[in-house]
Amino acid sequence: MSPASRSNVEVAESDAQIASCFCVMRELRPHIVEATFVPTIREQQKSGYVLAYLREDDRTLSVAGFRLIENLVSGRMLYVDDLVTLDGNRSEGYGKVMFEWLVQRARDEGCGYLELDSGVQRFQAHRFYLTNRMVISAHHFRLKLF
Repeated sequence: MSPASRSNVEVAESDAQIASCFCVMRELRPHIVEATFVPTIREQQKSGYVLAYLREDDRTLSVAGFRLIENLVSGRMLYVDDLVTLDGNRSEGYGKVMFEWLVQRARDEGCGYLELDSGVQRFQAHRFYLTNRMVISAHHFRLKLF
């Protein structure tokens, strides 16, 4: 079966759906705590965060967290906060299905761009993004305040 025919991407709306994303998200964000995951996602949803997940055979295999935002540089965009596929299922097409779902969602929402930041150490992710027609358009800087 192709990944597109075996996948099912949905937006996590219930607490159970959100909780089902924890094990996958933990691979990208190892500092997160299971006991506070659902309340943290609920808090982020108040500012527009959306959590999508791809399931197969009752297993969550890929997740993406994103926001619809606007700025002067890009106008309306879909900004991806989080995008990860379960380690044992990478390179099986699930990430591509999720990425294509995000691109379609951005188009449906009238966005001119899909954007994300990626840690400098994530070489495999960078290859994935470049293969999927993304370009490196900026450097990201931050200042820790506390």
